[in-house]
Amino acid sequence: MFARLVYESFRRQKRRKLLAGVAITLGVTVATAMIAVSTDIGDKINRELLSIGANILVTPQEDTLDVEIGGVSLKPPSDGAFLNEADLPKIKGTFWHNNITGFAPMLPVNTELRAGSGEQAVTVLGTYFAKQLSFGTENFTTGVRTTHPWWKVSGGWPDDNSRTVLLGEQLAAHLAAKPGDSIELDGRQFRVSGILSTGSTEDDQVVTPIALAQEILGRPGAVRRVYVSALTKPEDAFARRDPKSMSGAVYDRWYCSPYPQSIAYQLQEVIPHSHAEQIRQVAQNEGAVLTRIEGLIFLITLAALLASALAVSAAMATAIFERRGEVGLMKALGAGKIAVASVFFAEAVLLAFFGGLIGFAAGSLLAREIGRSIFSSEITISAVLFPVILVIAVFVTFAGSAAAIRRAVQLDPVFALRGEL
Repeated sequence: MFARLVYESFRRQKRRKLLAGVAITLGVTVATAMIAVSTDIGDKINRELLSIGANILVTPQEDTLDVEIGGVSLKPPSDGAFLNEADLPKIKGTFWHNNITGFAPMLPVNTELRAGSGEQAVTVLGTYFAKQLSFGTENFTTGVRTTHPWWKVSGGWPDDNSRTVLLGEQLAAHLAAKPGDSIELDGRQFRVSGILSTGSTEDDQVVTPIALAQEILGRPGAVRRVYVSALTKPEDAFARRDPKSMSGAVYDRWYCSPYPQSIAYQLQEVIPHSHAEQIRQVAQNEGAVLTRIEGLIFLITLAALLASALAVSAAMATAIFERRGEVGLMKALGAGKIAVASVFFAEAVLLAFFGGLIGFAAGSLLAREIGRSIFSSEITISAVLFPVILVIAVFVTFAGSAAAIRRAVQLDPVFALRGEL
């Protein structure tokens, strides 16, 4: 009899049930898409912000030392402070090596440039462009083409093992130089492979493979700083804690979390005499953008579920009003409040189940479309999300139905059978 009552309710009130089902489906669709996006958005935003540049800087430890006596800085010149290029592949030996997408060493050297009959002082910047390296059994390619994606070259990129260079666009304009020309640096001949545009100081410099800058400096293997691009987790209060004040499980949790600070800490461990820190402008932008987007997602989800609950409430109230005679007859035959309420809650559960099922499928498609259109990649839909969505659908349906069902169980059967409120 109970199943018959529920079945007849759906058969005789198709439009009401359809309206309630559509409301649940739409709300669940939006909730599914927003929750799926929010769980995957951290990595997407991180990858987008990597286009701004590297987010960790490694420098010689001596650069961080402050020597001051009587208010007079006695810090020695930093010309003698270098990292060892041979240590750089160890970056791929850290715990978070899979999160490190690339690194680029830099070695600036001041020298004389001669082009034609003119001569002038310039800065030569040695780096990796697309250097082939290996660590253990892993082979990888790294350089500024990964860490500095905004660098644009007219002509061709130099090979890291060649004697070709890039001229900054402002320097090239001053020299009236073009790709294929030759220049002389510190008495050595080099061929210009391309013109570099960065919108920064490199536009006035000569950018070369790092081996050529080391040759000019006379310091094989010398590196002045290293820019590292890593996929990280936005910092929070826990991330900013000093690891020296931690111990046991707390330290392990911090060390094994992909915070910029923990990755920088591990870089210091593998590169001797180094100091690593996050480039805060990039890291803070990531955290601020992610917080705002997550807040917006929460508000959209809440608004969609609230609208769904209101639509369900309106549909259920109308449906119960139309069935007040049925409710009155049930109560006249001895049905208690629980029995009456169970019929309507069973209908609500069925609506929630089917609405949640269809909404989850539609929301998954919507989330994937958002991923493709905004981030040009797929949004990962976790299987764990399905039961969560069903629970949300049931909660929204019950919340929308509760007031109408409460009113139904309080109906006086005498007035209900007369058709009166």
